[in-house]
Amino acid sequence: MRLISFVLLVACAGMLLTANAQNIVQTKTYPKNYFRYPLDLPPTTAGSFGELRPNHFHSGLDFKTNGTVGFPVHAAADGYISRIRVQFGGFGNALYITHPNGYTTVYGHLQRFAVEIEKLLKEKQYQLQSFEADIDVTPLQLKVCQGDIVAWSGNAGASEGPHLHFEIRDTQTQETINPQLFGLTIKDKVPPGLSTICIYNLGNEPFSEKTTRRLFGIKGGAGHYYLMKPQVINVSGPTGFGITATDMNSTSFNHNGIYSVELKVDDQTVYTFAVERFAFDQTHAINAYIDYPIYLTSHRFIQKCFILPGSKITVYPQSIDRGIINFTDNNTHLVSYIVKDIAGNTAIVSVEVKSSPPKLQQPTAKPAATFFHYDKQNEFGTDKVKVVIPTGNLYDDLDFSYAILPEKKGTYSEVHRIDNRMTPINDTFELWIKPDNSIGHLANKAVIVNTDGTCEGGDMENGYVKAKVRTFGDYYIKVDTVPPTVRPINIREGANLSKMKRLSLKIGDNLSGIKSYAGKIDDKWVLMEWDYKTHVLSYSFDQTLSPGRHQFELTVTDFKDNIAHFTANFIR
Repeated sequence: MRLISFVLLVACAGMLLTANAQNIVQTKTYPKNYFRYPLDLPPTTAGSFGELRPNHFHSGLDFKTNGTVGFPVHAAADGYISRIRVQFGGFGNALYITHPNGYTTVYGHLQRFAVEIEKLLKEKQYQLQSFEADIDVTPLQLKVCQGDIVAWSGNAGASEGPHLHFEIRDTQTQETINPQLFGLTIKDKVPPGLSTICIYNLGNEPFSEKTTRRLFGIKGGAGHYYLMKPQVINVSGPTGFGITATDMNSTSFNHNGIYSVELKVDDQTVYTFAVERFAFDQTHAINAYIDYPIYLTSHRFIQKCFILPGSKITVYPQSIDRGIINFTDNNTHLVSYIVKDIAGNTAIVSVEVKSSPPKLQQPTAKPAATFFHYDKQNEFGTDKVKVVIPTGNLYDDLDFSYAILPEKKGTYSEVHRIDNRMTPINDTFELWIKPDNSIGHLANKAVIVNTDGTCEGGDMENGYVKAKVRTFGDYYIKVDTVPPTVRPINIREGANLSKMKRLSLKIGDNLSGIKSYAGKIDDKWVLMEWDYKTHVLSYSFDQTLSPGRHQFELTVTDFKDNIAHFTANFIR
């Protein structure tokens, strides 16, 4: 890595950034007074834009809905419905409105849609014979005016409680942008809270769980913080800094994410982070932004104030040498963290560091076969395993490690330790594992499983089980020969459902997961909705079903084509 000495660093000028009326960092300006709030409720949020979440930055504002569902959701501006999406998990029910000013607003976790939207959705669901649907709508089909009710707030999908998830995206690039930059502000006079700083001795090695870290507690309040134990901290050679910070606004007790961090050394800005906007294919780079090994072991979000070389995300508007400072003199320097929320409320902590030249060390030889470069495709193979990591998936160079562990009972391969889970990756990589000879006729039922129980799927190819996996760790082969489970809730043979609003069952699978399901009444496909939180599958009765005796059939298939059938006659 190329580093400049600290003496040279302080003479360098950083990238010029614009600042708005709240004196916050942003690279572009956005139209104010164009969008309205999507709810009529006083605006208060449970989640902020760019907030740190497991494996992603939060992509919008989570507006609170008083802990309940059913509030009217309004179009934020004139435009047209451009997309309707229903999914198991994720946003659940979501709506997209494209506006003539080049932006698209997104509304997620909805309870239900307005009548015309609902009608179009149902037509498509029956046409596709699928509950899940992702529908592109033409500009002239469903026009809306600012303030029109387009849906009602809900708790659908992978939400943790009733709220409205709201986004503003660049229509052309699909980058999501902080809605508060458009004037949809939340009352906020509370500065961020700081709790820990971290100093990393980076040396010339890739960042990893082996990197030397020193954590220092800080205390204070009202925006002013200092070390719990006053001291001058010794630093030497390539050094990185990190901080733990959260934010609150004036309308909620929720601890949310900050907007920006600026790192200064002797009043020279060497690093800036700001959650202004980002693309969705970049959001997993949160694991390069945080101290990922610390997060895995303690669930603490330490936010690194230096950039890993393979991290490609637009939350770093400025840095000098990626925020890494090479301390080589014998002087004392002042390092300051300036942390802001989007309202411009500021918290600052400064520490003194004593610099000294690093000791000369012989560079460690790297075995060519197991030293992976972040900017290249990397491959590793033996007679039992293959690993293919595409270019751009590593955030830093990697001293890749591999080991074989004993075979577990009921499996069809040894356990293969593919590096370790402390190393984050941006996307999936290919993993090929050769099964043992006992798999025989069960080869088409084989899947790759992580030792934490996560099934990664898999298909037989050239004598290996091949899958795309999401993390490094320990993997082995199992087979899935067990059909999904179907547990009726209110239907049984001969049941009288005349007074019931819906027919309900609970479905699940033990390993590879549910691939599809199909419900029929009197041999005609019916729309059944699958709830992410309860796994309850239900059909809501409507006026098209005549009174009398009917037959219900359900077929559920998992990803290894194991099939479960359920049949019952009922009275309506």
